[in-house]
Amino acid sequence: MIGKPRGPGRRFALALVAALVTATSLAAATAQTTHERGPVTNLPLPRFVSMKASEGNVRRGPSLTHRIDWIYTRRDMPLEITAEYGHWRRVRDRDGAGGWVHYSLLSGVRTVIVEDPMLDLHSRPNIAAPVEARLAVGVIARLGDCESEWCEISSGGYDGWARRTALWGVMPDEFPE
Repeated sequence: MIGKPRGPGRRFALALVAALVTATSLAAATAQTTHERGPVTNLPLPRFVSMKASEGNVRRGPSLTHRIDWIYTRRDMPLEITAEYGHWRRVRDRDGAGGWVHYSLLSGVRTVIVEDPMLDLHSRPNIAAPVEARLAVGVIARLGDCESEWCEISSGGYDGWARRTALWGVMPDEFPE
């Protein structure tokens, strides 16, 4: 017959439950603060890259035998890698569309897409700093350093600082160099 533990057994059971709750809480906290690593490259997942080629097939699965769903036709477009399998990377674009792309079509060079209708590019990471240029929505820019709320970008011969929240292709908690 199964019953409630009594005496020292009860204290041991309560201590065991407390230890399990603590261990579970620590594991959950650790999982939230660490990023998953790719099984092929051991690089963080998700992470951002850009299109190296001016054209790249996006497939339903990680092989040449899988159907091509569409073709990316914009060189330097930022993409988010969400999975790895052999020479293939599962990516998604700023619209959330994605699929599998061969790694040879991707570059580690970081780019971003302007999300604001008209983005001011400041000379320093400060809203009061002079505006060097204005970039339209959809413009692709090269990503430089980032601070907590600002990223340095360059496009069309202009360099400056833009608010991080106005860009797609950089995570809120990352600081690329």
